[in-house]
Amino acid sequence: MSSSSIGQRFVFTSFGESHGRCIGAVVDGCPAGLELEEKDIQKMLDLRKPGQSIIATQRKEEDKVEILSGVFRGYTTGAPIAMIIWNTDQRSHDYDNLTLKPRPGHSDYPAYIKYKGLNDFRGSGRFSGRLTATFVMAGAIARKLLEKTLKIETYSYTCQVANVKMKDQATTKMKNFIYKNEVRCPDQKIAEKMRATILAARRNGDSVGGVIESITTNIPVGLGEPIFGSLESDLSKALFSIPAVKGIEFGSGFHGSTIHGSENNDEYIMKNDKVVTKTNNSGGILGGLSTGMPLVLRVAFKPASSIAKKQKTIDLRTKKPTSLIVQGRHDPCVVPRAPPIVDSLVSVVLADHAIRAGLISPVIR
Repeated sequence: MSSSSIGQRFVFTSFGESHGRCIGAVVDGCPAGLELEEKDIQKMLDLRKPGQSIIATQRKEEDKVEILSGVFRGYTTGAPIAMIIWNTDQRSHDYDNLTLKPRPGHSDYPAYIKYKGLNDFRGSGRFSGRLTATFVMAGAIARKLLEKTLKIETYSYTCQVANVKMKDQATTKMKNFIYKNEVRCPDQKIAEKMRATILAARRNGDSVGGVIESITTNIPVGLGEPIFGSLESDLSKALFSIPAVKGIEFGSGFHGSTIHGSENNDEYIMKNDKVVTKTNNSGGILGGLSTGMPLVLRVAFKPASSIAKKQKTIDLRTKKPTSLIVQGRHDPCVVPRAPPIVDSLVSVVLADHAIRAGLISPVIR
């Protein structure tokens, strides 16, 4: 497990397993002088934690964060910021029958081969969505740093569940409605249809996937380090680290491949003495660099792999076909819990690039 860190100047390291004693994050490179308390991080953690509604897993973790270092008298010191959450509601026996029966859709089989059966398989261990809480810990710090220094703001929301989707992109006014319902969709009528779709899947012992759309405003022009450290490259790497993510697109995305260049190109215009583009099909990135327009991306999540239906697999001891039913408490759709996770990783990447570009000083005064 040698790739647990991301970033060059704002470096985030994640540690822990789903059913271990704790999970945690270490952030190294946050400037000194940022006002920070545990409640700043807890606020975002509360948006993703399970057990909040009938459409989510019923595992009830308090997800109470503790800051162990890097903060003194309410301000960051410039030292690494270490944070942990104690795991308190594990039911590891739910996984006793799965040690040699890999679950369809999970990482059980490749992980068993790679680590020769020595990895912690309980609750998917290091591969669990539980670890996204560590993403949020780091993201909460990055988010506050960006808002404080550059007024950069990110908001993500559910734009699609199964075949139910919003017709239009959410406006800045709609962002206040994202957390007014269980599915985190700012369109209340569509949210009701999404909820019904998730509940129908749950009743059938099944699951559904969906899409998160993320919009970030006030990004300076020129963030990104082409070629392999481009803004799109680093954002994609970070977002593909979220379990269940299977697709990412920016701006017009795959739709852009179906139209003409004359339709997809963003023409430049002047607005309030600034160079902007008339449209934003690029999603705010050209050549791997930010354009100054809103960063717009979408993240596709597959249906949750843990379902109550009987499924076929192979017994790794006998090498013969067998079947299993996944026990435990699982999300019929992981998408409603994903907006704060996407917010967090986008913020982590942007904070790293802003510091690398010299836009955020080592000490905030």
